[in-house]
Amino acid sequence: MRSDHAAPQLFSVELRTARWAELVEWYRSVLGLRVLVRVVDDGYALLAAGDTRLAIIARPEPGEASRRWSLGFEVADLGAVHARLTEAGTDVIAPQENPEGFRELTVTDPDGNRLRLFAWMVRA
Repeated sequence: MRSDHAAPQLFSVELRTARWAELVEWYRSVLGLRVLVRVVDDGYALLAAGDTRLAIIARPEPGEASRRWSLGFEVADLGAVHARLTEAGTDVIAPQENPEGFRELTVTDPDGNRLRLFAWMVRA
């Protein structure tokens, strides 16, 4: 294997949806992602998710949500995210501790896509 080529970097993950405006608003206001690009006429939005981006694309028949994958988001304050999700009426359980040193919760977006949100625990 040649080592003179850099490995590809993940630029974005694309979600296709029939509920474009609702999904863009949920990821913006509930999850707290920043909208970088929003083209309403084309049904396209690009949101900042750390070093990666989340593209939300309008499609009349986007297909079913899959349980084979989830979007994983590291957050600074899992308690605040949990409160925001609860306030928005999202079905979510309290964060759980993982023996590997983080707290996490699992939730689904309005389209049924699974998200894992986690924060590292600080040990004294």
